[in-house]
Amino acid sequence: MDNSNIQNNHNFSFIVLISCIATIGGFLFGFDSGVINGTVDGLRTAFNSDSMGTGFNVASMLLGCAVGAAMAGRLADFYGRRTMLILAAIFFIVSAWGSGVAGGSVEFIIYRVLGGLAVGAASVMAPAYISEVAPAAYRGRLTTIQQVAIISGLTAAFLSNYLLADISGSALSPLWLGFDTWRWMFWVEILPAAIFLGALMLIPESPRFLVSRQQKEKALAVLKKLYGDAEGEAKYTEIDQSLAKDHHRPALKDLIDSKTGRIRRLVWVGIGLATFQQLVGINVVFYYGAVLWQSVGFSENDALLINVVSGALSIAACVVALLLVDKIGRKPLLWIGSAGMAVTLTLCTIAFATASFDDSGQLSLTNSMGTLALISANLYVIFFNLSWGPVMWVMLGEMFPNQIRGSGLAVAGLFQWGSNFAITITFPILLAGVGLAGAYGFYAFCAFVSVVFIMKYVHETKGVELEDMKG
Repeated sequence: MDNSNIQNNHNFSFIVLISCIATIGGFLFGFDSGVINGTVDGLRTAFNSDSMGTGFNVASMLLGCAVGAAMAGRLADFYGRRTMLILAAIFFIVSAWGSGVAGGSVEFIIYRVLGGLAVGAASVMAPAYISEVAPAAYRGRLTTIQQVAIISGLTAAFLSNYLLADISGSALSPLWLGFDTWRWMFWVEILPAAIFLGALMLIPESPRFLVSRQQKEKALAVLKKLYGDAEGEAKYTEIDQSLAKDHHRPALKDLIDSKTGRIRRLVWVGIGLATFQQLVGINVVFYYGAVLWQSVGFSENDALLINVVSGALSIAACVVALLLVDKIGRKPLLWIGSAGMAVTLTLCTIAFATASFDDSGQLSLTNSMGTLALISANLYVIFFNLSWGPVMWVMLGEMFPNQIRGSGLAVAGLFQWGSNFAITITFPILLAGVGLAGAYGFYAFCAFVSVVFIMKYVHETKGVELEDMKG
């Protein structure tokens, strides 16, 4: 093997390594989002909250996510992608500790919002960082690892919750040192968050950020380490030429087309992608999965175990997406996923429409309808993680030109988490009002609409260098 091949292999290994470190943020994103799943009953009892209060305790993190995504997208243009990831790691640690020690709803919400800031920042910065260090030929596959990490984090949280509740008897029972099990469910997150913080010290800053800040020597050093001397020099010139001609710093005003005076069409497409990913109701399964399955007759332990199985299926679906995203492209995966989710959500709606209530007021399904709901819900999760789960983040990280990537991610991230909050906070209300059938019917309708959105407005980005993105 000649020296050039050795160098290329070394570059590939280094790119994969730093990309995987960035995706630890995705793992924590998933863990922090999923850990709440097994603590709902504990929070309700410990804080003596009603359904609305419990819903807000669960969804409070999402307020921080919206702010964190918006702020990180903008601040990353000033302080760097790596710096925002480091700040997110610190917030993950503080939030995990504080959520477990909280003595009341207000204190709990404060720490969950801090966790939300971390999740929001990680959600937009990890895919942006990976997109900005990876070549176009395998950029999609590396960015898709982010979704594998998110689902792995969710599954780890579900498994951790299940094991801890199994040891103690329930989320409400005391565990080690006399603390309730639900508190330990939050404290488990401190370990991976500390690992993330330490690992981030080993990765370089995004070269595209360094070019935008006119730090030529640092940018060239990173680019040469990533791509080799010759290609690194050429890539620096391409990145520099893709920025504004007057070399002004990226700003929110760049989202407005100077010729028309209107917000760029690409920004609206990004907002649409971010919003539809939530309108299909995926986080209802993530945040309320245990409660959902208990409502159709499963025990607490069975419901937590079902979440673990769903997480494993999700990881498998993400791996399939990883293998396909750079071969068949982003757009085909999105519309296939939308169509699959529309059908499976409709089947869930039909199953829940046949439900009745037992003497204690708990929702119950017949064996056949319960089986249909369980299978359809898991197929729905598979379709989501085969498509919208990873591909939305892939596209947001790469679809914006260099000059507006930070600002575009800030706006799209704000809408993504804002929609997430709206779906999560309204689910308990829908459950008490129109029931599961009505809620799932709405999500099915949104999935059908997303098919039209993808076919009409989304353009393929497979194989396109970031410097060639139009918008």
